[in-house]
Amino acid sequence: MEGLLGAGIGLVLGLVILAVFGGIVGWLASLLIKGTGLGLFGDILLGIAGSIVGGWLFQALGLAVGTSVLGAFIPALGGAVLLLLIVKMVRRN
Repeated sequence: MEGLLGAGIGLVLGLVILAVFGGIVGWLASLLIKGTGLGLFGDILLGIAGSIVGGWLFQALGLAVGTSVLGAFIPALGGAVLLLLIVKMVRRN
């Protein structure tokens, strides 16, 4: 029973960390590109999606930035900025 409780707490903690990291990345990306944030939920979603896109893109290009928090932050921010630029281009047309 204790194993299940520990797994549940670990899952919740992981989701909280994902939301905080995604929110920070999304907020910074939206400040860089748009000049304002997208709101809390929008920034979190942008940061999470940017992390996925950035991680995939860096791996596809053979770029490695390390395993630290900064090593995860750089591709995530790059992916979020790229997503915002694509959205901006699509909305313009």
